[in-house]
Amino acid sequence: MHIMSGIADIAVVESHSKISDVVNPDEIASFGYDPIYTHHHFDADPRFLAGMEMARYLKETGTKRESCAQVAVKNKKNALSNPRGVHGANIDKGIVMNSQVAASPLTELESSKGIDASIVFVLASAQKARKLGDHTVWIKGIGWSSDTPVVEDRNFARAEYVEQAAGRAYKMANVKSPASYFDLAEVDDTYSYKELQSLEALKLATKGKAGKMVDAGAFDTDGRLPVNASGGSLGVGHLLEATGLHRTLEAVMQLRGQAGRVQVPRAKRTLVQSWRGIPTATGAVAVLGN
Repeated sequence: MHIMSGIADIAVVESHSKISDVVNPDEIASFGYDPIYTHHHFDADPRFLAGMEMARYLKETGTKRESCAQVAVKNKKNALSNPRGVHGANIDKGIVMNSQVAASPLTELESSKGIDASIVFVLASAQKARKLGDHTVWIKGIGWSSDTPVVEDRNFARAEYVEQAAGRAYKMANVKSPASYFDLAEVDDTYSYKELQSLEALKLATKGKAGKMVDAGAFDTDGRLPVNASGGSLGVGHLLEATGLHRTLEAVMQLRGQAGRVQVPRAKRTLVQSWRGIPTATGAVAVLGN
């Protein structure tokens, strides 16, 4: 906003995660719930809301349970090629689905784990950016949205906040056909099903088809549209409030040809999407290009 308003030509953005300092992250997460109906009234993993949303998404869209597990398999495998991928692993769907239950039907291997990290970006006006170097990455469009804070009023089968944020970003970037526009995407995978739900909200897959596409390899690094080639949060780790910048970092490195072993050939247009996490319905979408 400072740059767009003309107050500044250059701005620095920093975000970090220090989960190792949090003694009881589940207790912190529970404070985000309604204090009357949910908080402290029962002893439950705060991820119960993710389990409920996942169950509803599967039922409404007809997505197979195994497709969610395949997201974890894909992203953890991708992370093995990423030096930042501390949760990389070569596993199969059976191992994922038979891992400890986090909040049925969600399992622990389908839940990203927090890590410590810090990310810094330098932003500049278009005029200034052209003078600073040859590796400029352009923000073509950006959108943010927050759905109702009243959990019982939400449509658990859809990520409506992603639909709204994407609509704003696509309009700004003049993206008419998202499914054929992008070379890769870095989207939220805090939990396995969120990747599929988000892909449908972003119009990169039609409703109920994202699961079939991930099963067919369409979102693999050598597929039609690589999704979370970095390993995502499931493979690299979850950066809490810095997750959006992490998704952006991985996309920027792809556009600059600096992604190393996870580099997607000829990447020119990328999509970035993030979610703040339970119990919110808040997220952002950005269209990047070079």
